[in-house]
Amino acid sequence: MKIKQYLLYLLLPLMLPAVSCDQNIPNPNAATDEQILNSSEGLIGMINGMKYRYTAGGASGLYAGISANGLTTGELVVLNAGNAELAQLGNGFDNVSPSNSVVTNLWTNLNLIRSDAQKILENAPNVINNAETSNGVQAYAYFFNALAVGTMAQFWEQATLTTEIDAQFSSRTAALEEAVSLLGQASSKLSGPLSSAIIAAVGEDIDLVNAVRALTARYNLMLGNLDAANAAANSVDLNSQSVFRFDNVVPNPVFRSSLITQNVYDVNENFGLSGALEPDPADGRIAFYLTPNTDSGKGFFTSDNAPVPVYLPGEMMLIKAEVAARQSKLNDAVAELDKVLTKTDDVFGVNAGLPGYSGAQTQDAVLQEIYRNRCIELFMSGMKLEDSRRFGRPGPTDANPERNRNFYPYPNVERDNNPDNTPGDPPV
Repeated sequence: MKIKQYLLYLLLPLMLPAVSCDQNIPNPNAATDEQILNSSEGLIGMINGMKYRYTAGGASGLYAGISANGLTTGELVVLNAGNAELAQLGNGFDNVSPSNSVVTNLWTNLNLIRSDAQKILENAPNVINNAETSNGVQAYAYFFNALAVGTMAQFWEQATLTTEIDAQFSSRTAALEEAVSLLGQASSKLSGPLSSAIIAAVGEDIDLVNAVRALTARYNLMLGNLDAANAAANSVDLNSQSVFRFDNVVPNPVFRSSLITQNVYDVNENFGLSGALEPDPADGRIAFYLTPNTDSGKGFFTSDNAPVPVYLPGEMMLIKAEVAARQSKLNDAVAELDKVLTKTDDVFGVNAGLPGYSGAQTQDAVLQEIYRNRCIELFMSGMKLEDSRRFGRPGPTDANPERNRNFYPYPNVERDNNPDNTPGDPPV
């Protein structure tokens, strides 16, 4: 990761004046909020800042989203009940408190990323004179804004889409629609290559064109915009790679904070699936996701410097399969499903290596097989909670539930600062 570019950005909260203290002494060597937002270098550095906030450490959006989702849906199991905040999520139901630190970290970091993206979009057109650089900076801001808003919609019934005192809440449908709109605006800024200034500062770990298309497919599917989801998924180059990269300074958070210790949480047997959803013992993804290396790492969390994909090629194949199945085009659905089942050349090494689908040629059966493969192919990606609801799997009020909550409570930090607008918490 580009350490120098985001360190300046990360100092911003420390440099804002304290409103209740007259003894606040500014650091004459530190850049101010105004200086960062009014310089090309500062705005480019904020891209790395958003990436850092989303990925770095056990309080990051990436760690919180993967952990909360995994514990809520049975992908993960808590190893030490003394980790009370994680144990709450593993127990689920009414055990998840609005003060839960994992839920709070997820909400807070996503809202801060959204807020920072909006600051970039407000300033970049007027500050950055080079059109190529300005367009690239805005494209990144739209992308991270959409990622933040879309992720909030996966975990909460409502979300805030603006940064202001007493912010209003919008429905999760409105949030997903906003995410799709933001991605459309990102795409409009990507008619040419990224400028050398952006590449030098931010790197090329994210293939922004294809990442924007992939997230467009993802959020349209969640909205039920089937044709739009299919078109976007079809436009993604399945040989491209977009990743969040880590190193010894900023390590892979799931590996470092949880798996390597063997005292926090671990993967559940059979991906947490049972009955008709259990994986085929010959499935190559069992070895990829569930079999530990010598450091107890698994899947995309095998070491401090293991990169984590922004999306997987298999997600795009399964989006196309689901769209076709929901439109009763079962032959097309099975053809896309078979690409996942028989895959042996995945760019990330996620290969089932199985025969094609041989089950019943009915919509319900094909959709169940698509869901099963989403649970396996996209294991620990943070998306199973959304998938479980969309496919109508047994929830917390049903017999034999496969998830212990539908949505999360709103963190106390939000309710305390925005009491008039924060919605009531869902019962489960």
